[in-house]
Amino acid sequence: MAKREKVEYPLVLASGSPRRLGLLDQIGVEPFKLMPANVDESAQPKETPRALAKRLSRTKAEVAKRNAERDPDTSNAYILAADTVVAVGRRILPKPELTDEAANCLRLLSGRAHRVYTSLCLITPRGKVRQKMVETRVRFKRLTHVEMETYLATGEWQGKAGGYAIQGRAGGFVTKLVGSYTNVVGLPLNETMTLLAGEGYPVYRNWTEPA
Repeated sequence: MAKREKVEYPLVLASGSPRRLGLLDQIGVEPFKLMPANVDESAQPKETPRALAKRLSRTKAEVAKRNAERDPDTSNAYILAADTVVAVGRRILPKPELTDEAANCLRLLSGRAHRVYTSLCLITPRGKVRQKMVETRVRFKRLTHVEMETYLATGEWQGKAGGYAIQGRAGGFVTKLVGSYTNVVGLPLNETMTLLAGEGYPVYRNWTEPA
């Protein structure tokens, strides 16, 4: 078996999300390894949406860090984790797997504003922990029964925070967005770039290569 090429600045992404991987690729950042951290994402009693996102992103980063330390190729890696929470007021919406759950989300979002919180957590090779919270306000149009039923039939909502994917067909439901669009997709790019670059990760090293 061929020996793996040594990477000077390995980055471990504590997620298996194709959306987050695609967003990182958009800014020329390629994780050395994906290490999804399977953690209990249930909110604690009286936990706010912001607090939940912050706690989960740090927990995911710490789990991935422990796993990365077992592999010589990633024992000295940057660890990046993120968690996205959608909320109406203080009510945290699930990441539905069942149609009924997704339908409840759409009814709550229809005709009103909600907030999307993404907490980033970066653990540097020296063990420094940096976190950043990003908030975006989104308003949906008032959805008709046909629109809801048709969207539910797409299955696009499955496993998505709040029961929708703004980068997909649900983008047509949005009447107003204040803040980061990529935050709603699942990874706020400006803040991610700033966080990585601020801790010495060479974010821009691939920018001169052909896309």
